[in-house]
Amino acid sequence: MKEPVFMKNARKVSIVIPAKNEGKALVWFLPLLKKTRPHDEIIIVNDGSDDDTSALCLTNRVKEVKHPYSKGNGAAIKSGARAAKGEVIVFLDADGQHQPKYIERLLDRLDEGFDLVVGARRSRTSQAGLGRWAANSTYNKLASWMVGARVEDLTSGFRAVDAKKFKQFLYMLPNGFSYPTTSTMAFFRAGYSVAYEQVDVLKREGKSHIKPLKDGLRFLLIIFKICTLYSPLKLFVPVSASFFAMGITYYMFTFFVYGRFTNMSMLLLSTSILIFMIGLVSEQITMLQYKGTDREHQRMTD
Repeated sequence: MKEPVFMKNARKVSIVIPAKNEGKALVWFLPLLKKTRPHDEIIIVNDGSDDDTSALCLTNRVKEVKHPYSKGNGAAIKSGARAAKGEVIVFLDADGQHQPKYIERLLDRLDEGFDLVVGARRSRTSQAGLGRWAANSTYNKLASWMVGARVEDLTSGFRAVDAKKFKQFLYMLPNGFSYPTTSTMAFFRAGYSVAYEQVDVLKREGKSHIKPLKDGLRFLLIIFKICTLYSPLKLFVPVSASFFAMGITYYMFTFFVYGRFTNMSMLLLSTSILIFMIGLVSEQITMLQYKGTDREHQRMTD
């Protein structure tokens, strides 16, 4: 039998695990986690489960934060972060995919000076289907273009983060499944250091709560959210330029063929200006949003 891996990190660590009807995985995962991380605070956020999640928390002597009804994965993350007492928060999924043995590696990267370390799933071990793999690849490429750095896994729920800095962004996190995307882009925008650590994931226990057909529209919404969280102008300027180019092209066509300036050309050019102005306003709102975060960070460090 292997000896448990004791924490080399001097900082107090809280492990937050959102769970909704994941008793099948928690029955073996919690004892393994307790054995691997015996000195860490472990918090299970019971998001309205109707299985034996509460009993398993009691049996394994871990802290339970209970929602009276299901509020969503992001809401569970926020509840767990508020309850966490550690200087570092490690987030894990409750379905058994994330292996506790990798936690120390994420913490070691934090000690190197990073503020957020994400457990990036190796493609050869990821359990995602073709559709989800394609969606995640698109997220990663878009985010990489936005931030000007390689983003290896934008949607991974396995991450270690400086607690004070993470709590600055709680008000921005959605209650649904896109909290990893929101928090990662918020850290990039705020100028914090983000690192990725390659990890292998196991096959999840039970059935995923994500429904591809129902959540398909979320794909497009998250795409826009990624852009608007980081730099709205990077989204609005290309769209505005496209409408402007179409307006000028159509104007030249109608001028040489009919000798006049048409209403369609005016509509396209006006739309171009309107989209650009919306982008400018969005950029200013985003800057004000993060300016408030900077003030909160300054207050906490004083």
